[in-house]
Amino acid sequence: MTLVQLPQTKPLISGEDYINSLRGRKLKVYLFGELVTEIVDHPMIRPSINAVAETYNLAMREPDLASTISGVTGKQVNRFLHIAMSRDDVVLQNKMQRRLGQLTGTCFQRCVGMDALNSLYSTTFEMDEKYKTQYHQRLKNFISLVQEENLVIGGAMTDVKGDRSLAPHEQADPDLFVHITKRTNEGVYITGAKAHQTGCLNSHWLIVMPTMRLREKDKDYAVIGAIPVDAEGITYIYGRQSCDSRSLEGGNIDQGNANYGGQEAMVILENVFIPNELIFMDGEFDFASMLVERFTCYHRRSYVCKSGVGDVIIGAAATIAEYNGVDNVSHIKDKLVEMTHLNETIYGTGIASSYQSQATRSGAFICDDMLANVCKHHVTKMPYEISRLAQDIAGGLMVTMPSEKDFRSLEVGALLEKYLKGRADIPTEYRVRILRLIENMTLGRNAVGYLTESMHGAGSPQAQRIQIARQMQIEFKKLLAKELAGIKEHKQLTSEISDYFGRIFNTKV
Repeated sequence: MTLVQLPQTKPLISGEDYINSLRGRKLKVYLFGELVTEIVDHPMIRPSINAVAETYNLAMREPDLASTISGVTGKQVNRFLHIAMSRDDVVLQNKMQRRLGQLTGTCFQRCVGMDALNSLYSTTFEMDEKYKTQYHQRLKNFISLVQEENLVIGGAMTDVKGDRSLAPHEQADPDLFVHITKRTNEGVYITGAKAHQTGCLNSHWLIVMPTMRLREKDKDYAVIGAIPVDAEGITYIYGRQSCDSRSLEGGNIDQGNANYGGQEAMVILENVFIPNELIFMDGEFDFASMLVERFTCYHRRSYVCKSGVGDVIIGAAATIAEYNGVDNVSHIKDKLVEMTHLNETIYGTGIASSYQSQATRSGAFICDDMLANVCKHHVTKMPYEISRLAQDIAGGLMVTMPSEKDFRSLEVGALLEKYLKGRADIPTEYRVRILRLIENMTLGRNAVGYLTESMHGAGSPQAQRIQIARQMQIEFKKLLAKELAGIKEHKQLTSEISDYFGRIFNTKV
């Protein structure tokens, strides 16, 4: 059987190419209880499409940052589709992510797909080693296809989960975790739902993956496969975001960031078919935990994107301080310093994780798991403090301003122009716009990606603490302390430290 092809005649290059590729698909999308006929033209959805389009435009403007030579095809490809085969590859993912955060001020929705491809690359390689399956070659064929056509990949991992105290096979309703309902000679059919799916409608393909470690009785839930976003049997229910309906009111000031936004939807799968050549796991339950842990390792480190968004918030806070005439006040400067310190801490731990990447048996590089979890754990806290300080500097007007329609009103517009002025040399509209941007990023639509998604995306805080606890190296650290305290004979202790260090870091001291 040949690999499924999408009806495209040439690869996508520009953001405009990408946007046009989304038109005319037969998607079943519900928003406000109504079927959306064309997502590209819907005012609530379009900002999220624009954010993904920027990933194409960046690859054109800064090819050394956002594109590279593929180890699969040997051709230049978008970095979001590349399998990282060196430390530099992993590091450049982070630098690209920060840059895109700066350019969009929101989630650009492609990191899940990138991290899914990279974690699957090494996992399928090791599955094939154990079971003599053909998953790795199938995956490489799929990667070749999407690289050649320059498509967007969405990763679908998070199941709705039902009763969290029960395993998938123990649920009263088996559909609360995505599972195989039927196998044929041609492939499998799956049913279930995936929640919080970032950028799913803006993707061309979805890779469906397990959400947790599985047991033998969960074999039907151990399924990984690629499906076209417009495959038969998929229903999408678009998620609400704070202040999202402002995009329906006309104008662009009250939205704060009218051009760019994020996207999440629930994906309902009802007997969706996956052909054999697009199946990358079918019943190998013992590899579900490897896939999940490798994916979360990549993805928690990918949260350096929040430092790019943080750069925008810091810039907005500094700008409103200038517009208010308080930019030289010492406590304002100190708050900007603290915001920067927190923001760079996020970036520092994430990119350190990437710099400490190691090769897997497949040849693909994976980042340092401890530092990846430290990065993500910082992200569950520090953006909230950065946002608090931005609101502190902005002042209460950020949440009490009249609407754009009032500013445009013939009756009261001139009054607002007069009484909401800050510095005499700064137009009132500039002040209003920057305040709305801060509102957007700390309370409104893009606070979804900067705050709540920072808390729960790629695992809620306790998930990182569990991984950090597993890798604390307490015994190694106890040995270090004992040596300095003179508790053991030096040669014996030095040998133990060397052995332990070697097991952890694949080296000797």
